[in-house]
Amino acid sequence: MRIRRRLHSAPMRITAFRAMLADELGAQRADTIARDHVFGALGNRTVDQALDAGIAPKEIWQAVCDAFDVPPERR
Repeated sequence: MRIRRRLHSAPMRITAFRAMLADELGAQRADTIARDHVFGALGNRTVDQALDAGIAPKEIWQAVCDAFDVPPERR
């Protein structure tokens, strides 16, 4: 019997999200943006508030990429 595997995107870990944010924006700027920048796409929350609210890091990363025009190859 052949087993079929469903392909799906794995959830992003918060540590990976934080590393990608720092790599893209610089460590200090990433911390400031995570704390202070309000994203409409996240229900008018900051990154930190969105994480605390249980929004998936992958969804938050998408909102950051859209807001800061991150090129598709780095998303």
